[in-house]
Amino acid sequence: MKTVEIIAKENIRDLKFCKKEVLPTTEERKKRGFDLNRAQSLGNLLKNKVYITFETADEKIYRVHTTIWAVGSDFVCLKSDICIPINCILEIE
Repeated sequence: MKTVEIIAKENIRDLKFCKKEVLPTTEERKKRGFDLNRAQSLGNLLKNKVYITFETADEKIYRVHTTIWAVGSDFVCLKSDICIPINCILEIE
């Protein structure tokens, strides 16, 4: 198991993301989609923050505590125009 590093939302801009899908199964991807949409609703309605665990191009794993403002088809958007590719997201809590 890889070490999970905590990162500040503002530092995500400095990271490079890969194009590969990090979740191996269709079920895991469906769950991630459901969790992202739920987190977006919680963020927009209640200003609730979630933990997003994601992998970068150098295969490091990071975790950020933030609010998800928008979920698109390829990216999630956080405050200050910070985006994370959905294919890099391992988990939303």
